[in-house]
Amino acid sequence: MDGREFVPGYLKLSGQAKLKQRVEQALEVLSECRVCARECYTDRTKEAGGSCGVGRYAIVSSYAPHFGEERPLVGRHGSGTIFFAHCNLGCVFCQNYDISHHGQGEAVGPEVLARIMLALQRMGCHNINLVTPSHVVPQVLEALPFAVADGLCIPLVYNSGGYDSVETLELLDGIIDIYMPDFKYFSSEVAARLSNAPDYPEVAKRAVREMHRQVGDLQLDASGIARRGLLVRHLVLPEDQAGSRDVANFIAEKISKNTYVNVMDQYRPCFMAHKIPSLTRRISAGEYQRAVKAFLQAGITRLDAR
Repeated sequence: MDGREFVPGYLKLSGQAKLKQRVEQALEVLSECRVCARECYTDRTKEAGGSCGVGRYAIVSSYAPHFGEERPLVGRHGSGTIFFAHCNLGCVFCQNYDISHHGQGEAVGPEVLARIMLALQRMGCHNINLVTPSHVVPQVLEALPFAVADGLCIPLVYNSGGYDSVETLELLDGIIDIYMPDFKYFSSEVAARLSNAPDYPEVAKRAVREMHRQVGDLQLDASGIARRGLLVRHLVLPEDQAGSRDVANFIAEKISKNTYVNVMDQYRPCFMAHKIPSLTRRISAGEYQRAVKAFLQAGITRLDAR
């Protein structure tokens, strides 16, 4: 990026009074919930239910500066992660199953969520990293004006599983600075078996296209810190169940060869994975190397190095 001072998108919208309108639009969707790609039509204003199990208020499991994220997010002072409980995917191998499946955490209203964002900013975090936010977008938006009023001014990171509604993402246009979705699977059969989401590949394709339309390729400041753009995560699974080569080719051909990608090697059998023979082991070095090679051969060279 050039030397001009970075201004998060949400501050520009707040100045134009459009942020309030987005909040109202998002909250309307909760009454017959279509917030995420599940479109369960549950009235989440009255009770917890539907696919995610979250009602009117978001449930926060934890928040803290995080140093295990991608290098452009971490910098010197960490990424300000807010872990939201529950999830709209429910992967059988989830490493955070106590949060995503069991809902560990406490419900917080918008003013409390705003104070959490501001606390992370005071700690020196380079960004606010919203982890698993797909099902709580209205709640995040509701908190944002409170945070802005008290001085929030660092980038917002939307860190999702990739199972996102394009209509909801459109409400975030100009608000989210950095999108960081997973692209988990390219096979509908695998997505159905491992996440009960046979439409995941098509949903993720549409979602990543929309994210890139909004923010473009990842842009870094002079210190190498991310300020705006798309960063994609891809977890390599045993026996190439994630379809790494197909994912790489899709990103290169339909998104951008300049996409910043983290090809992740940290799969380990967790939660219910022990019941699925193809998931009972870690990946081999060869499997990981083949996945990385697939991205390089597709022309994607901006790979996260850790």
